[in-house]
Amino acid sequence: MAAAETWTHGRLLEWTAGYLQEHGCENARLDAEVLLAEAAGCQRIDLYATFNEEATEACRVAFRELVRRRAEGMPVAYLVGKREFFSLAFRVTPDTLIPRPETEHLVLAAVDRSKELQAEISDRPLRAADVGTGSGIIAVCLAKHVESLEVLALDLCEKALEVARENAATHEVAERVQFQAGDLLTLVEDDTLDLVVSNPPYVSQDELRDADREVKDHEPHLALVGGVTGTEVISRLVPQAASKLRQGGWLLMEISPMLETRVRECVVETGSFELSPTIHDLAGHARVIEARKL
Repeated sequence: MAAAETWTHGRLLEWTAGYLQEHGCENARLDAEVLLAEAAGCQRIDLYATFNEEATEACRVAFRELVRRRAEGMPVAYLVGKREFFSLAFRVTPDTLIPRPETEHLVLAAVDRSKELQAEISDRPLRAADVGTGSGIIAVCLAKHVESLEVLALDLCEKALEVARENAATHEVAERVQFQAGDLLTLVEDDTLDLVVSNPPYVSQDELRDADREVKDHEPHLALVGGVTGTEVISRLVPQAASKLRQGGWLLMEISPMLETRVRECVVETGSFELSPTIHDLAGHARVIEARKL
């Protein structure tokens, strides 16, 4: 980008989209737009109204650095520090997973089950646990959409919990979300939960080796990898949930489609749950396991 040339927003976008595509970015044009909006301090849609305007020097300097890091594989969400999920904007950092659209199926199911329980139980607030909360997307969305629900957000990573606390405050649900560092549900008392929701680590070690560089090199392995087979964390979580849930409470987990059979077997083996049909995502892949405590 020669300093003597006139770099309008439009020209920056065209050049950068080609550059990022050459560096293996699948959504090069979208990435360019998001990064330019960040550098220019505006909304992405505003770029179309300023397509022919010359970018300021400060904007070009900031944009150049963002593009450099994106070309090296840094995910856009980490570069701009946020990601939209369930129609809300969430802060994310390299200490938290980047929210995926697939997880919205888990949130929708959890909201539905919570509202069903709320209709059944009127003499006390419902209590849910979001296990491995990360940036807090599940805990915050549940608190936003289910009246009077109290949520315990759990994670091993203190830095992730800091991000989750900030997101809960941003979306004005901090008074109903409690944050606690801990290993799965080990610190929770028995028979105290109505809902256990989790997007647990379920990537196997082999899958991680074959993953895209953005995932492998930048997202937190603690939140991704479930062990050699991918089911090791889930196999610990399920019996814990059986102990912590009240009778009639629900366990909901996001899973890898490849693990559906094994995870369902794991739930059945506890002898504590009645399984519901697996929920599939828009691509038809098995995505959410639901089970009710007997």
